[in-house]
Amino acid sequence: MQKISPEWIDAQRRYLYRSTAERRLKTVEEARAFVEEVGFCHFWPIKEVELPSLWVAVAGDRPVADEHDDPGHVTWGWKDGALGKKWWYYGKLLRRRATLVSLELLPSVYAASENFGELTDYIDEYRSGQITAEAKDIYEALLENGPLDTVRLRKEARMSADSAKARFERALLDLQVGLKVIPVGVAEVGAWRYSFIYEILQRHFPDLPERAHRLSRAQSQQTLIRKYVDSVVCSDRVMIGKIFHVLQWSHQELSTAIDVLLQRGALHEVAVEGQKAPMLIIPSAVEPPGEAVSQTGGKWETGVILGC
Repeated sequence: MQKISPEWIDAQRRYLYRSTAERRLKTVEEARAFVEEVGFCHFWPIKEVELPSLWVAVAGDRPVADEHDDPGHVTWGWKDGALGKKWWYYGKLLRRRATLVSLELLPSVYAASENFGELTDYIDEYRSGQITAEAKDIYEALLENGPLDTVRLRKEARMSADSAKARFERALLDLQVGLKVIPVGVAEVGAWRYSFIYEILQRHFPDLPERAHRLSRAQSQQTLIRKYVDSVVCSDRVMIGKIFHVLQWSHQELSTAIDVLLQRGALHEVAVEGQKAPMLIIPSAVEPPGEAVSQTGGKWETGVILGC
């Protein structure tokens, strides 16, 4: 089994995550290209989760600043300005946090979820206890009225009371994580004059269910796992399971998808210095034993590969 050093992994991640000064994103066009490149990323870095983030790609590998005028917060304007333009998917998803997904990869995400693509699927999910009464009310408010800002949505879902705020926010989060509802704009309403406008996902992306139906769940799981490993350089099975937990894959599904990728040679196992369990890596990511030499305009920076 080939061995790689933690230093080599860190060097590749700095390059791919664009955390180095010379690689940082400076325009919204570069941000769009970044999301297409990595496939999916968090808006902000999440503790103990290995995934690229838009913040790090713009501001570098540092904590999210509290100061509103921090240059890194240009990402906030990019995100709000992109809502409704269908540049990417944006919503609460992976680890139940703000996530961006490329439109190329979105059908695989949808096909690997529990969704079947019908606007009325929520009825069976409610009857089986998969969604709450509050989530049902929110969904039906959007179904009946079209896109609504948060203030109007709470009113139409009969959850305007202060006592209902926590239940409303939890149900709205569940609907986003379940790939049923997404923000599509910003309205100047509410106490802060800032409120998301929400819409039903498959109404905003009407071709998404059809594109997803062309993919099997197993095929989509393999696509997402391989893309994830490619984006983070290498990963173990535990982190992969953590990343895709919200899509409700069973342990058996996850294990089967990884095993199939290993059997096909789409993933390899490597040993990482200082770690007991093997890590998964894309075969093309590992150069022959010796020093990994930086390529102009390419993926790799100098690092150390320990050999076999």
